[in-house]
Amino acid sequence: MEAPIIQQFPNSTLSNSSTHQHQHNNSFSISRDAVDFLKGLTSTRFMPSFYIIIILISLPLNALALVTFTCRIREKKPAVIYMSHLACVDLLFALLLPLKIHYQLNADWLFGEAACRVLTAAYYCYMYCSILLMMCMSVDRLLGVALPIASLTWRSTRKASCVCVLVWLLALAGTVPLLSMRQTFPIKNVGMTCHDALLQDPSGHRYKYLFFILSCLYFFVPLVITLLSYSIIIYVLSVKPAQMASLFKLRRAVIRFISVLTEFVVCFGPTNGILLYHCIRLATGKDSEGDSSYAAYLLAVCLGSSSVFLDPLLYYYGSSHYRQIIQSVLRRTKAEETTPAYETVLLK
Repeated sequence: MEAPIIQQFPNSTLSNSSTHQHQHNNSFSISRDAVDFLKGLTSTRFMPSFYIIIILISLPLNALALVTFTCRIREKKPAVIYMSHLACVDLLFALLLPLKIHYQLNADWLFGEAACRVLTAAYYCYMYCSILLMMCMSVDRLLGVALPIASLTWRSTRKASCVCVLVWLLALAGTVPLLSMRQTFPIKNVGMTCHDALLQDPSGHRYKYLFFILSCLYFFVPLVITLLSYSIIIYVLSVKPAQMASLFKLRRAVIRFISVLTEFVVCFGPTNGILLYHCIRLATGKDSEGDSSYAAYLLAVCLGSSSVFLDPLLYYYGSSHYRQIIQSVLRRTKAEETTPAYETVLLK
């Protein structure tokens, strides 16, 4: 007798009766559609290839940003503090991606329960740290534009550092429950899964409340605050006299707003939207779309990782010092390319 079909999401759940089946057959069963997705080309080829691209692009860009913010920029303004922490978040996330790539390529988790819990918590910590830091950057920018004099005492380096510590603590606190739950299960016809199947028991309902709270507090509330902040920033800059400096600041503000909005909507919106949608369906007893929402969720997680591509754009338009350094590097590279190369002939 096979264990019940996994149909619940975000991590397809297993009923208590499957525990006895696991003790006898040493594996659980899931639906045919779920098996096909986990073993299909999308999961085992497209997604790991996308993660590899993320590593190749994000590591040098964010490493350069982190070195620039910490070593090259002497005047540590609040925006620099926030962006340095954001670059650190991206780097730490990228360094853990090889585990995810190996798992997706082989459709089998080989690194143990502890590593799976850390990887699972790390993704959510990365996502919510990024969201909260972008919110802090938008509020800081709002204060600098709307209240440039009055906000000088609030926008200090020390206070920005304290805010960053608070952001890390909040993100870690939101992911602690994931570290306390079992994440790996052997699945028939698949292998060992990581964060893809969970036992369906009374404690499993914690996920429903956990992800509902996380989606509201760590995504939708920061989204509203960020949208309001940039809307006010653009309005304040647009009503100023039409000078070159004001127009340049307005252009930078619009580009930053588009970048941040893209990250929220394209990168983090699908993951949190699907989580919230599924939590509502679970609360109302409607969970028949488990397999389809499960596949959509995994693709949304993959898409959410692409925010590391957009963060360097925020650095470029958020820090004049960083922009000057990047421009000097590009000019130096262009000069080296246009300089004729001469071969040295060694006479014997």
